[in-house]
Amino acid sequence: MNKDKNTVSDELGAVGDRVEGGAKNAFGSVTGNESLEREGENQAAGGAQRQRENRMLSGLFRDKDSADRTYSTLRDRGYTDDDINILSTDETRDSWFADTDDTELGSKALEGTGVGSAVGGTLGAIIGGIAAIGSNLILPGVGLVVAGPLAAALAGAGAGGLTGGLVGALIGSGIPEERAKLYEEGIKDGGMVVGFNPKNDEDAKYFEEHFRSNKAEHVYY
Repeated sequence: MNKDKNTVSDELGAVGDRVEGGAKNAFGSVTGNESLEREGENQAAGGAQRQRENRMLSGLFRDKDSADRTYSTLRDRGYTDDDINILSTDETRDSWFADTDDTELGSKALEGTGVGSAVGGTLGAIIGGIAAIGSNLILPGVGLVVAGPLAAALAGAGAGGLTGGLVGALIGSGIPEERAKLYEEGIKDGGMVVGFNPKNDEDAKYFEEHFRSNKAEHVYY
């Protein structure tokens, strides 16, 4: 699996290819334009394949220790900070980790704490300062902390995506809308979503079981 393609922006592009390809296919069929019809078929098929390759395994954790164990196991199995998405409110981050950052997840969640106010009070200023806080996106005005590939995708969406794009970003990463709404509710209720793109089927099976054994809810792959 090509890890470089496992991003929200690629997923959105894949969806776009499926829609555009389907439209070309239909138009070519109606008009008798076989070349356009074949082009549409190929484009739609390519988009579908990219979506299959971009699946994210995710789960909602209600307590720090469970999320911490899962994050550490992911790191032990070769996944880096840049591979693992975490989403929580800044309130949850502070209540879980404010007194300690001596775990891998704690260090990651606290990365860049306070930088939002340092780069300015507007969303535009925070977006401009994203490089200064590594792969974390910290939005004091929105109350959301995002780390991992989703952070860059949300930043790239601009202010509109940042203020209202949590469900959209989750959907774009391959999570169905109903599950994304459950995650949004869980995050607002003090939970943390952890997600990543498995490198292979063995990892996917291993971590599906690991997530569930560590009390994750709404585990999806």
